[in-house]
Amino acid sequence: MASSSPDAPCSCDCFVSMPPASAIPAVIFAKNSDRPRDEVQEVVFVPAGTHTPGSRLQCTYIEVEQVLKTHAVILSRPSWLWGAEMGANEHGVCIGNEAVWTKEPVREGEALLGMDLLRLALERSTSAQEALHVITGLLERYGQGGSCLEDPAPFCYHNTFLLADRTEAWVLETAGRLWAAQRIQEGARNISNQLSIGTDISAQHPELQTHAQAQGWWDGQGTFDFAQVFSLTQQPVRMEAAKARFLAGQGLLRQQQGGITAEVMMGILRDKESGICMDSGGFRTTASMVSVLPQDPTQPCVHFLTATPDPSRSVFKPFIFGVGVAQAPQVLSPTFGAQDPVRTLPRFQTQVDRRHTLYRGHQAALGLMESDQDQEQQLRQKQRDLEQEGLKAVRGLLASEGAPPFQELGSLFQAFVKRESQAYL
Repeated sequence: MASSSPDAPCSCDCFVSMPPASAIPAVIFAKNSDRPRDEVQEVVFVPAGTHTPGSRLQCTYIEVEQVLKTHAVILSRPSWLWGAEMGANEHGVCIGNEAVWTKEPVREGEALLGMDLLRLALERSTSAQEALHVITGLLERYGQGGSCLEDPAPFCYHNTFLLADRTEAWVLETAGRLWAAQRIQEGARNISNQLSIGTDISAQHPELQTHAQAQGWWDGQGTFDFAQVFSLTQQPVRMEAAKARFLAGQGLLRQQQGGITAEVMMGILRDKESGICMDSGGFRTTASMVSVLPQDPTQPCVHFLTATPDPSRSVFKPFIFGVGVAQAPQVLSPTFGAQDPVRTLPRFQTQVDRRHTLYRGHQAALGLMESDQDQEQQLRQKQRDLEQEGLKAVRGLLASEGAPPFQELGSLFQAFVKRESQAYL
């Protein structure tokens, strides 16, 4: 029996800023991925590919039809599953997802996870709007469902998404196969674990309103308010906490209006007082991402990823699609093939060690920080220096005249990961 208990700890926060909220002519995307405390999140680079007509693709639980061509992607993902919590593709599309519960019941059985939908959209789209169409098309065909945690007790939810590219962003909120979307073309926007699209609906499932009427959730009178109609009547404690984080995130964005940069977004993701940087019971922020998507197509999109928990004690490292880009082995978890607990039925009856090299070094460093004040100061300074070096390099790229030589910077992320790993030895 699938559990859809919304009282279980589960949360995330996504943010986007575009002019005039951004300090530069760019869309800035950010996400904290809040997951079970000991879950390992890896950063995976998948190159572009061509595929045989009619071939099939194995996602976390089910197979889907493969497309003829897929785009290169960088993914931050829980290492046990196929999909991703957040990521970007070579065309400057970024997506993050959130868990949500609505009046529409969570389906029984396994289908596509929200994280699978996110990766599929990145691999198959060249814009945020196209990514939205990919997700809604897959929802209609395959549905969403299956356990979202590596645990014998199933834990299932529906999803909301924040999708961004160089020119605009979309908020997509789902309830089963149904959905509503809002287009964002200026200013700043955030999402948490709740429905946030009210009457400002830019696109929707063709049966959204008729279904709501048939269920007795809406009388068909007045302007249709998606969040009001589909939100649970009695909000559980966990969703009330998400409401507080959502409002806090709005406030932090408002405070920085006109001056939002990648560094400002990193600061928001590190905010513990609001709960955006989460450390609550069995859950914490396990990985974070900030992306800068310049409106000038001759400038590179830059994606900063941590690959380690707690952004307040992690390093955001820059990634650029370009010549020389390859998988950084230090942030790739071990694989277990057919013996993986996610592949053997019944699933998740055993546990395996999925820690990658950087995760191990980072956790050991945190232990030293907590036990030795001098070591803490030294390690924190190394982290700050490395991150500032990456930010400075990116500022230089974006400030350069003409087409910058970013094509040669594909190995940037690998270099920063290697240096961080060495700092923890």
